[in-house]
Amino acid sequence: MSQPLTLVSHLLCPYVQRAAIALHEKGVTFERVVIDLSAKPDWFLAISPLGKVPLLRVQRPDGGETVLFESNVICEYLEETQPGARLHPEDPLARAEHRAWMEFGSAILADLWGYETTKDAEVFAQKRQALADKFARVEAALGDGPFFAGERFSLVDAVFAPVFRYFEVFDRLVDSKLFDALPRVDAWRRALAARPSVRAAVVPEYPEHLMDFLRKHESLLRTRAEEVRAA
Repeated sequence: MSQPLTLVSHLLCPYVQRAAIALHEKGVTFERVVIDLSAKPDWFLAISPLGKVPLLRVQRPDGGETVLFESNVICEYLEETQPGARLHPEDPLARAEHRAWMEFGSAILADLWGYETTKDAEVFAQKRQALADKFARVEAALGDGPFFAGERFSLVDAVFAPVFRYFEVFDRLVDSKLFDALPRVDAWRRALAARPSVRAAVVPEYPEHLMDFLRKHESLLRTRAEEVRAA
């Protein structure tokens, strides 16, 4: 019998989405607890060494609990312990390559943070170019799809799906055109958006929550969208 699992989450966190996608792909029953990172509860701070989500609370057979932190660690644990479809290649070299691309996905998220939150036009342009350059590298690495490694969904897909989800909302504001010259990336992101595990990783109100986040940060992305609408 599998051990009871609880995923401590935030409504917008892309790293939480990675873990949630992996859990859904494995067909694992789990409880989800959502916290507000702007008002972190004491119980959360007591068990989160970095004060970040996701956390995976694992009930051990002896009645105790182990708390795992860091999304890639959680995903690797699920891959090693849970039944269901394998999310890593069997070949060690291919598996290492997938782990490297997972890290590349994290680097894209770092650029996305500046792209979505900055009020500075120069920083916005720099981050957009950094994203364009990274997505061009991804384009060169992709095959015929529909997923990163072909027909088989992997943890690389779980990492990139939350990245692409941002643009489903951003491009409603101002079309970034980041994917216009990247047909393989564009096809990949559309395949991921249709995946049941990816859809289930967030609440239906996710777009509204992200819009509220942009509004609160008075981001240039939001400001430009309002200028376009007013024109």
